[in-house]
Amino acid sequence: MEFVADHLKDIASPQTAGAVRKKGPTPEQGTTSGSEQIYAPVSGEMVPLKNVPDPVFSQGMMGEGVAIKPADGTFVAPAAGEIVQLGETKHAYGIRTSLGEEILVHIGLDTVALKGEGFTAHVKSGDRVSAGQTIITADLSIIREKAKSDITSIVVTNSMENKFIFDWSDPGKVEAGKTILFESQTK
Repeated sequence: MEFVADHLKDIASPQTAGAVRKKGPTPEQGTTSGSEQIYAPVSGEMVPLKNVPDPVFSQGMMGEGVAIKPADGTFVAPAAGEIVQLGETKHAYGIRTSLGEEILVHIGLDTVALKGEGFTAHVKSGDRVSAGQTIITADLSIIREKAKSDITSIVVTNSMENKFIFDWSDPGKVEAGKTILFESQTK
């Protein structure tokens, strides 16, 4: 449950557990209206978030989302935007899209305990990224051996603000940067 506390702190505080998290759109981004497509951040098998063996994700405490059982260790940006959170342990990253969605990609369960072992970051907090750009590479064999699970949760952490309408894709095989997980639009 240590990682649960860490992520709840990340949401509540701008700097905790070695992560930097910026709140809301930056002045140059403003708030945009419209719609956008969010792509799979890793190839594998998409499953409903309610099937993640951790109540923080399965009960939607972090927000609406889905999960993916990864087939490989290349994790990409699910949309164009700004990296607003990158944990010191590299097991999770957050991106703010031009629509204002804040998407958290959390690689595995209890992976914060690995203290970065098996993870390589290819960006830093504050970087602008394009959809499909590699963000993290992870050694899945290390995660599968030393963590609770390699299942990756993808959640819109500000979905509870009720600003967006989501059209979620059905579970099945997904390809990183190519398969649409959901389409969203502002209300």
